[in-house]
Amino acid sequence: MSLTASLERLAAFEPAPYPVVSLYLNTQPGTQGRDQYQAFIRKEFKARSRTYPAGSPERESLDRDLEKIAAYLEAEVQPSANGVAIFACSAGELFETIQVPVPVDQHWLHIGDQPHLYPLARLESRYPGYAAVVTDTNTARILVFATGQVVKERDVKGVKTRQTTQGGWSQARYQRHITNFHSQHAKEVVETLERVVQQEGITQILLSGDEVITPLLREQMPKHLAVKVVDHLRLEAHASTADVVKASLEAMARLNERSDREKVDAAVDAYRAGGLGVVGPEDTLDALVKGQVDELLIAGTLSEMRPVGASGSANDAALSEPVIPAASAGEPAAAEPEVVRLADELVTKAKQTSAQITVIEDPALLAPYGGVAALLRFRI
Repeated sequence: MSLTASLERLAAFEPAPYPVVSLYLNTQPGTQGRDQYQAFIRKEFKARSRTYPAGSPERESLDRDLEKIAAYLEAEVQPSANGVAIFACSAGELFETIQVPVPVDQHWLHIGDQPHLYPLARLESRYPGYAAVVTDTNTARILVFATGQVVKERDVKGVKTRQTTQGGWSQARYQRHITNFHSQHAKEVVETLERVVQQEGITQILLSGDEVITPLLREQMPKHLAVKVVDHLRLEAHASTADVVKASLEAMARLNERSDREKVDAAVDAYRAGGLGVVGPEDTLDALVKGQVDELLIAGTLSEMRPVGASGSANDAALSEPVIPAASAGEPAAAEPEVVRLADELVTKAKQTSAQITVIEDPALLAPYGGVAALLRFRI
């Protein structure tokens, strides 16, 4: 199941009168090649269980969840997984597990009345799904990425051509044949890419091709597909999958950095003009409740976020010189409980109203606005 599907499913979970466990683990092996989360599990499970009265329904539900989680971690974690998220509430019939090849920032155990979704939303935003097309005039590979790894690959083979030393009309006729072969190959690549985009819900495409095939691909692409091409890579047509992964992740990181700033600027400019933008936790949450939000922008570290009702307003902050706090490597554990709950409420409301979520990694961009802003669908 994709991160997006998991987020939507978990956001639909109704608040429960019994403990809801949200566990995030960094499962990268240590220097000795061993897992490093078992000590955290033993300590935290025992400590959290003691906070409920022995024999109470809440304690019994929680203990069943913790036992099931421990058994899952013992037997089910794949060697390729560097991050694991588990959500459980036996009384609410919830047990959702997610394994990803990218690491989560830190171990984090949260027990409340709803799933703790902010870290999962951050993973979804940081590692979006996309496609990379690596091609020349007779071969092409279309690689589909999710959470930083290749999840699907399609090959397209064209007619292999070579140059001829003949001259005159023969050379011109042969060249026309070559051009036709190249155009046909480009058409087949685009048709295959379009099917992949539709099937996988791809919104971003990276393109790598030589000076011959790239213009032909552009000519064949319908407008709705061409607008999804966000960058061009410089790779050999037969580059290894590892090289494609490395180059594409670097390109997506650069793209996210640029687009984060553009989105925040767009939201702030629209807010200033009284248009389709809003800033600050209170106003953004209110817009989410009303279904106005098209895209939620939320800080990548919770130290930039103010709880709803905190002194000062987004207006005041926007008009004054901001004090930018340093990003904390210990987030979200170092955040205030009110802030953690606010972040979860924002993410949950966004998923429930089909709003896109973008986590802004640069701490300076949203700090003046309480760590939250949004682009709106409409104004009331």
